[in-house]
Formats: sequence, structure tokens, C-alpha cells
Amino acid sequence: MSIAARPGEVLRSSLDTSLLRYRRSWGLWLLLLIAPVGARFMISDESGQGVVIAVQDQLPVLTSAMLGVWLGIVVTTLLLPVGYIYLRANTNRRQPWQVEEVTAAPRVAMLFGRFAADAAVLLGTLGTLTLAGWFLGWLMVSGPYSLWQIAYPLWLIATPPLIMLAALRILFDALPWLRGALGDLAYFFLWMASIVMPLVGANQPSSFTSNLFDHPGFVRPLAGPEPAGEMNVQIGGVDPATLKPGRIDLDVRAGLHAPGYIAARLAWIGIAVAMVLIAGLIYRPHRVGRRKAGQGRIARLLSAGPPPAARVDAPAARLAGSPALGLVRAEFRLVGAGRLFLLLAAAVALMGLGGDYRHMGSPAALLLLIFGLCAHAGRSEARGLLKLAATTALSPMMRRAAFVVAGTGWALLLALPAAVARGSGEPLALAVTTGGAASIAAIVLAALTGSSFAPRVVLLIAWYVYLSS
Repeated sequence: MSIAARPGEVLRSSLDTSLLRYRRSWGLWLLLLIAPVGARFMISDESGQGVVIAVQDQLPVLTSAMLGVWLGIVVTTLLLPVGYIYLRANTNRRQPWQVEEVTAAPRVAMLFGRFAADAAVLLGTLGTLTLAGWFLGWLMVSGPYSLWQIAYPLWLIATPPLIMLAALRILFDALPWLRGALGDLAYFFLWMASIVMPLVGANQPSSFTSNLFDHPGFVRPLAGPEPAGEMNVQIGGVDPATLKPGRIDLDVRAGLHAPGYIAARLAWIGIAVAMVLIAGLIYRPHRVGRRKAGQGRIARLLSAGPPPAARVDAPAARLAGSPALGLVRAEFRLVGAGRLFLLLAAAVALMGLGGDYRHMGSPAALLLLIFGLCAHAGRSEARGLLKLAATTALSPMMRRAAFVVAGTGWALLLALPAAVARGSGEPLALAVTTGGAASIAAIVLAALTGSSFAPRVVLLIAWYVYLSS
């Protein structure tokens, strides 16, 4: 006879276990320190130092309410990928699913416990940012200084996206095809869509429907209840030379209390809770499903192929003439492992022959390298493998240096046809810059996190910036 646990007990047990693991993790304290340390860099001055928020090419007057709005907008537009990386890389990324998935405990309650723990950690970070905002307000605010007017806009704007981020993590963990690289790519596109989507209702009067398109929550506080015309908002790195002198006075409190704004923020929290409920209902166990017809044939076609047959009469291996060169060759081969990578590499090299290489061939080559570099960096920086690699003749740091050289070599190889066809060294210079930077970022982030998804998310964001710049 099997006895099913009560949903409330399962939820409480899942929540307590997740919070306990968070509390024992050094990464939590690092995350809590990021907010107060980085808060100063979230607020820009006239010189352009920090994150700029400009309306009609002017910086806003920094009142208490505007300071809270400013910090909230930075969190919901620029810092959400940092939270996503933490949720996917923290100590709770590994769950005892071999035990949990064979029990009678309800999946919905189990996932709600993890969701509540993730949301509590993210909101705890928002709490430390609030303390930092109070200190910054004491130093920087123009006009009356109010703790409430700093905290209220910050929490109203930032809380729904942070809770939605925790729900997305639970949803991605519920489906096998979103637990890996495809989930990271899906989040990248969702994050980009969440920044672009508010523009749909930016010029419309405030209503619940128009504000529901504004997931980051920045349109209404900056545009006001009744936008007077086309909205010109710049968020992020802005050239100070393009800003007009003086500051624009915005009534952000009127925007925060515009019709439908608060209801839309609460609706996003309800959507996040509904996503967790759906994740529990569609949860799929961690097991290999039945192979579809033809799947094995396609996998064999795209794989690197079997190793050559062993020779029983082969002579003893000789010492390598240059171990460092052999290591670079091995890293080069492993970054480009698989017939699919080689096929795409040939297509990317041909793409670079036509059009503007800076905006066509170079971004295509960089995108391909991001997936190859991050996959191999995650494999080579796995915790168990590092102990084995430390016993080899060449140190792990030498292997990492060889990884960077190999990644840069792949970038040069992909750019070589374009350089020969154009008779110019510009494609090779771009390849050295982008390939070297991507290789260094991939191996450093993989070494810090022990996986491939953190460098993959960061580099995908950097790739989008490079593509659109």
C-alpha cells in the first residue's frame, strides 16, 4: 500500500530543503553583494558614467521616486540574465530526481516549493538593492528625500519580472528539451522580446491591456498616463555627446498610479504562479524516451564518427615533439567536433564571401563559435574531469590557454575565405578580436560555474549587442 504525502507537507519540505541548500551556498552571499556594490554603477551622471536612462535625449531629474524607478528599470531590463544564470548555476541545479520521481509526492507542490525558494532569494537581492538605493538617495537625490518613494517604485517595477524569472526556471526544468542549451536559447529570445514588447503600447493611453505588454514596467513611469507623442527612451550605454544639456522633470508617481498599471504588475505575478502550476502538470521525468524512427540514422550522420580500429601490431607511441602544439591541435579538433559543426562552418565561410562581412559573415561565424566553444568549455571544466586533468603532463591552465588559441584559430579559419576574396585583412582582424574575446569569456565563465550554460547565455547577449551595434 502506498501513502501519498499531503501537498502542503511536500511544498513545505521542498521549500525548506531548497532554502537550506541556498543558505549553505557561497554563491548566495555573492549574489546578495552584487546588488549593493553595483548599485552606484546603475545610476548615471552627466558624464555618462553608469547605466543611462534618457527620455527625449535628456537625463531625468533624480528625485526620490525617479531613483527607485531608475533602479527598477535597470533590474528588469539589463540584470535579469544575471538572475537567470544564477538560478541555473546555483547549488539547487542538481536535484535528487532519481528518488523524487518514483515517489507519490505531487509534482505541483514540489515545484511550488522550489519556486518559492527561488523567488525568495531573488527578492532578497532586491531587498539589498533597496538598502543601497536608500544610501544613494541620501547622497544624490534632488528635492525631498523619502525612503518610501525610493522603495515603492523599485519593488513595484522589479518584483513581477523577478518572480516571472523564477517561474521560467521551474518551467524549463519541467521539460527535458528545455533543461539544456535549448532552454538557454529560448530564454535569450524571451528576454529580448520582453524588452521590445513594451514599445507596442508605448504611445497609447494607460490601460490594463497596454500595460500588460510592458513586462519590464518602464513605459508608464517614464511616459506618463497620457503620452504626448512618440516616446524616445534610451536605456543602457548611451554616448554622452548625444544627450542634451539639462535634465527633464518627469512625474513618475503619476505614471506609477496610471489606470491599469498596478493591476498589470499584479497580473504578471499571477501569470508566473500559473506557469508553475502548468509546469507541475506537464512535468516529464528525467529518462530517455523511445527513439523515433530514423533518429539513430540522423545521429550517426551528424556525429564525429567512430574512432579508427585498434591495431594490435602498432608500435609503441613516441614522445610528442611539441606537447603544447599537440594540445592546441586537440582543443581545435574538440571545439569543432561533429559533422554538423563542420557543415555549418563551411556554410558560414561561404556566407562571408558576400555582403558586408562585419554585419553578415562575422556575426554568423561568432554565433557558430559560441555554441562550439561553450559546449567544449563546459565538458572540459566539469568538476570531476578537472581532478583527472591535473594529473596530466600539461597543467589545466595550459589547456585553457590552448583552448583560447584554438578558438581564435577557428575564427581565423572561418574568416580566411572572406579575407582572400576581398584582399583585405579586416575580416582577419575582426576574427582575432571576436574569436579571442569569445574564447576567453567561454573558458573563464565555464571555469567559474563548471558548466556550459552560463557562458552560453552571456555570449549570446554579447552576440546580440555585436550584431546590432
